Amino acid sequence: MESIPTGERVVIGADFNGHVGEGNTGDEEVMGKFGVKERNLEGQMVVDFAKRMDMAVVNTYFQKREEHRVTYKSGCRRTQVDYILCRRGNLKGISDCKVVVGESVAKQHRMVVCRMTLMVCKTKRSKIEIEKKTKWWKLKKEECFEEFRQKLRQALGGQVVLPDDWESTAEVIRETGRKVLGVSSGRRKEDKETWWWNEEVQDSIQRKRLAKKKWDMDRTEENRQEYKELQRRVKREVSKAKQKAYDELYTRLDTREEEKDLYRLTRQRDRDGKDVQQVRVIKDRDGRVLTSEESVQRRWKEYFEELMNEENEREKKSRRGELCGTESR
Repeated sequence: MESIPTGERVVIGADFNGHVGEGNTGDEEVMGKFGVKERNLEGQMVVDFAKRMDMAVVNTYFQKREEHRVTYKSGCRRTQVDYILCRRGNLKGISDCKVVVGESVAKQHRMVVCRMTLMVCKTKRSKIEIEKKTKWWKLKKEECFEEFRQKLRQALGGQVVLPDDWESTAEVIRETGRKVLGVSSGRRKEDKETWWWNEEVQDSIQRKRLAKKKWDMDRTEENRQEYKELQRRVKREVSKAKQKAYDELYTRLDTREEEKDLYRLTRQRDRDGKDVQQVRVIKDRDGRVLTSEESVQRRWKEYFEELMNEENEREKKSRRGELCGTESR
């Protein structure tokens, strides 16, 4: 915990094998009143850890029936040993924490559920200069193709056969392409995921936004119902627009001219199948958390070097047998 930056959100959920107990006299800053039974030595260690790391024992802040606070149940024994801890500064973002009765995680342990709100800050993309590309696709047009061929022949001095010096020839071809066909602006195209939008979808979304503003200003049931109805209508319009666009796309994919649409669809399917979560921290050999990019990469390198060079059990037994045979001889 000491190695994790203070700006990182940390949530710990574990079987601490201790009872923090009911009541919070003297420990108001790290726990609430709603524990179970009396505190023991291990529970005191949990409270001391929370104080030292400026954390809070989330389970104890919500008043629930005892059945929804007991995390360990075995015969007549009913106690609370499984806790969720978070930084005290993030406690205001937690709206509920309880035990789900009847759902077991491990033997005799029941599931603890915590409901929290995560505020995700959008980071501004840095303005990266994108390479301007020659519009080679214009060669599909007959007039552009003829103009490019004539200009290229003029640039090469009227030669029909290309010179042996390929580097110079390639530069002449590229320069002629830039002059005749033009180059792209280098800016990113926006709204790649909304290429299937149509006027009906845009109109429905605009009406939904106006209804949301109206409901925010006047919280009446009539305005709420109007907003909900427009929400459902937008979903239907979006579903219809997507289905129509994809049907037309699948029909066009049979032609060679629509390769661009095929590649776009493939890239989108690939993005949809990827996990957006990223592993930002891992532990080193001693269990310490590594947070810097360099240390994480170094640890992965060590791990794979050990993994790829480790002998399996069969090789170890074979080598031991050879050693034993050598010693006996």
